[in-house]
Amino acid sequence: MERRGRVSAGSESGLGRKLAALRDPAAYPHPVVSIEAIETHYAWVFLAGDYAYKLKKPVRVERMDHRRLEARLHSCRDEVRLNRRLAPDVYLGVMPLACGADGSLRVGGEGAPVEWLVRMRRLPRERALDRAVAAHAVTPAIAIGIGTLLGEFYGSAAPVPITGDALRQRLLAQVEADCLELRSADLAIPRELLERVIEAQRRYLREHGAQLERRAADGRFVEAHGDLRPEHVFIGSPPCVIDCLEFDRELRLLDPAEEIEYLSLELDLIDAGWVGEIVSARCHEMIGDAPPAALAAFYRGRRGMHRAVLVARHRLDPLYRDAGDWRAGAIRYLHRVAG
Repeated sequence: MERRGRVSAGSESGLGRKLAALRDPAAYPHPVVSIEAIETHYAWVFLAGDYAYKLKKPVRVERMDHRRLEARLHSCRDEVRLNRRLAPDVYLGVMPLACGADGSLRVGGEGAPVEWLVRMRRLPRERALDRAVAAHAVTPAIAIGIGTLLGEFYGSAAPVPITGDALRQRLLAQVEADCLELRSADLAIPRELLERVIEAQRRYLREHGAQLERRAADGRFVEAHGDLRPEHVFIGSPPCVIDCLEFDRELRLLDPAEEIEYLSLELDLIDAGWVGEIVSARCHEMIGDAPPAALAAFYRGRRGMHRAVLVARHRLDPLYRDAGDWRAGAIRYLHRVAG
């Protein structure tokens, strides 16, 4: 057991002391036997008994600046608000890590807040869709339930105004930016494979851009989840979806058809394409939408290409670069969407 960090009352401790405090079961307002700490790019998550607590790192990246405590509080509140849309019983609120009169740090304690934490109900990892697929625990009824949840979510979301021209320009910029990263010499992605994927994206935008313009005009774009992957979907009664992409609203402004294609692609990669087909059919049935095949293929390719970029970036990240063959992972995405 690690000791809790101690700082002078009212001051903000360093990150190391906060992490030490959150690793101590005595720092929590409920019984805790042991703590499991998980580090991600931008946060630490502490699994403590029946709950999980998320601390956002004081970092700045292109679309996010969490260096100030006030900014992290605002981000915590946004995370709870946005994730309650698809997981209302999971995201319980925001709690302070407070510095008491004796200098000790306690979750929800009295004293000056030195950090803010998202408090969540802890979900059994085996209920995550990727784990359930691996355990052969997913049934057609479960897939229909997930599609129903998503259909209700998209169907009740307010349309986001966007012009067809702005949409086409945004997507073209995304294609070109991803193209530039994937052509990096150290990745050595097979040229023919990469060019086939890139040209399919460009060709759709040249020849079928009117489909995108119609969907924009029809109000098909909403503030969606933003990172709809199987590991974020939890089966149950009812199912729920966690870990919305909360730090940039623009990245959440999507056509539901794109987000569903993203989930379907990820399920296909773990040999559960049939689950994606059922989820997609149910969701589109509920929202009264039948996306054209060319559009669905474009969205699938768009997500596959961008996921290849994100996977490839892990090779440059000290936290992840030795944890896998990231080049092979990127190539796998490209093969899957190359057609």
